Amino acid sequence: MRCAKRWVLAIPYALTLATFSCTTPSEHAATFTTWSHYLGDPTRTHYSALAQIDTANVSELEIAWTYASGGLDAGVTTEMQHNPLIVDAALYGTNPRLLPFKIDARTGAEIWRIDSLDAGALPWWFGKSRGLMRWASPDGGDERIYFGAGPYLYAADARTGRLVDSFGSGGKVDLRVGLGRDPERMLVSLNTPGAVFENLLIVGGRVHETPGAAPGHVRAYDARTGAVVWTFHTIPQPGEFGYDTWPPDAYTYAGGANSWAGMSLDVERGVVFVPTGSAAFDYYGGDRAGDNLFANTLLALDARTGTRVWHQQLVRHDVWDRDLPAPPNLVTLERDGERIPAVAQITKSGHVFVFHRETGEPLFPMEQIEVPASIALGEVTSRTQPLPTLPAPFGRQRLTEDMLYEPDRPAWVANLVGDEGPTANVTVRDRFRTLTSGGQFVPPDTNGVIVFPGLDGGGEWGGAAVDPTRGVMYANGSEMAWIVQLERIDPEMGVGEAIFKLNCVRCHRGAAEGGAGEGVAVGPSLDGLGLRMSADSALHVIRSGRPGMPAHPQFSDDELSDLVAYLNDPTAEPQTAVGDAGRVPYGLATLARFLDGRGKPVAEPPWGTLNAIDLNTGATLWRVPLGDDEEIDDPEHPVTGTENYGGPIVTAGGLVFIAATNDEKIRAFHARTGEQLWEAKLPAGGYATPATYEVDGRQYVVIAAGGGKMGTPTGDRYVAFALPPEP
Repeated sequence: MRCAKRWVLAIPYALTLATFSCTTPSEHAATFTTWSHYLGDPTRTHYSALAQIDTANVSELEIAWTYASGGLDAGVTTEMQHNPLIVDAALYGTNPRLLPFKIDARTGAEIWRIDSLDAGALPWWFGKSRGLMRWASPDGGDERIYFGAGPYLYAADARTGRLVDSFGSGGKVDLRVGLGRDPERMLVSLNTPGAVFENLLIVGGRVHETPGAAPGHVRAYDARTGAVVWTFHTIPQPGEFGYDTWPPDAYTYAGGANSWAGMSLDVERGVVFVPTGSAAFDYYGGDRAGDNLFANTLLALDARTGTRVWHQQLVRHDVWDRDLPAPPNLVTLERDGERIPAVAQITKSGHVFVFHRETGEPLFPMEQIEVPASIALGEVTSRTQPLPTLPAPFGRQRLTEDMLYEPDRPAWVANLVGDEGPTANVTVRDRFRTLTSGGQFVPPDTNGVIVFPGLDGGGEWGGAAVDPTRGVMYANGSEMAWIVQLERIDPEMGVGEAIFKLNCVRCHRGAAEGGAGEGVAVGPSLDGLGLRMSADSALHVIRSGRPGMPAHPQFSDDELSDLVAYLNDPTAEPQTAVGDAGRVPYGLATLARFLDGRGKPVAEPPWGTLNAIDLNTGATLWRVPLGDDEEIDDPEHPVTGTENYGGPIVTAGGLVFIAATNDEKIRAFHARTGEQLWEAKLPAGGYATPATYEVDGRQYVVIAAGGGKMGTPTGDRYVAFALPPEP
């Protein structure tokens, strides 16, 4: 173990006093002791009142059991981002193939497992599973779990694992149906569970982020029958509030504005809080003029009817992929002796927005900052964007030249159009000076801009934890610079090349060279594709997807034929020119992490942090690096932090547990000080949020060790830790 390698960012003592200004009533002692909901409870606190494992004994934790969930294929990279449910001594989860199982939470012994599904036209890799939903009838006679796989929402009997035939059609409902578009031409999947309220399953879903994406409407399904009870249009239709923030016919073609990150529920008030993502296309919005309500919005909806209670749009006319990345945390705060129901939303820029839960009024002052205008053809970005004055962001906001780490090392992601790649004689400093690094809200252009703290954080889908007894948030963040560079789609450009620029550059890079840096996964090279795969096989893979690659059902056969022809020979005369048919005049030349020649981030460490924030006062209490790149031997940065995916949990034992890092460890930190107290190596990276529970008087901490992110190996294990049993 390397627990001696510690570093804490100094925070002024005056702010540290706020740690103890809101001590807690013991009203939570009898609550938050189960883990029967995604992230612990409907309010998504990630909190447990269990305290058997505490700061004094956490170093004694040992593996209590492991469970091999199956679903691995040789040579196939998958991810398992699951936060399991624990109910009545049973643990429910899913494996890398998204198939659910039930095991004994004391031993890891299997009770049942679903081994296969008829997922229809699109295969199992059509999404990820971060958790399950559970519903039980009032009389207790019917208990079900709900999970997403492919384009379907499934219902299974929690006792037997058999699909519930009376739910939808044969145990499933098609999430593509009812969105006002051709279901066969859309990608929709439920990668994160929604909220269960009374007899309703309230869900969002994942959709494409490119032109032709499905709309991200929020829907409530009857938990018994699967019938749609209500729909909230996140892309407003004629006569609906917000319709005038889009072009008049946008509801017929615009996509995105979807809640892929999950949602939180105030059961007492009957209000569901729904964070949404950006409208598609992520990096250009000339075809969707206006602020684009309800994209990038925290929505408060009446859970019974879907009626809007209030909303706050946190990014207007997004062209930076600034999705709201996680369910908000519901917590009661203290102000001048008054207890205030609040909702706190983390963002990819590392900001925390805090609102009054009933009215949507900001609980800290907001400012409207003026931002640069776009120079892209046809693009009109918003003149201002809202930011909170408190809390301070938990990620650095702008990459400057003096922040470059070894700036004269060769740059790996140089990615100038026509560049020869990592062997090109370009240093990090050289590449930095060709780009615009102006902080938040610099619109993408054909020269290239730096997005920092990154397209995947600040905060990400793991979400933040909140101690409801103190009003303190624990948020992990990544600080990885990304380069976004547009490329003009000329009317003379071929349809195949245009599709590639709009849909494929993020994974396969601007010249389709693919490849992977050290520790960073990128899609394979497409050079010589025609020698390795027939045109029909390539067309099938693009349309249906494969592990690590989403399906693209939105394209016609002719469009896919043009794409395959372009991939086989990019220099050939295009079969069909874009002409005036292209609604979006820009694709992507570069969309990649900005790394040095070793595949390391170009910014000075820390590259990942864990942060404690007092939501009562807005004060940052402490910040520590999260994770460590042991290849870096730098006395000034003894702990580097790493990019991280997955969230923390916090317990009444005074501990914050988190995995998330690409050094494949799980750690425990002191909730008051940030001191690391324990760590353990996992069989694969724990890119998920842990859970904690108690059975027969013994407290466990469990993590899905699925790996697969950031170039790390894939796994299928769930690992549970506990204190040694009593003699």
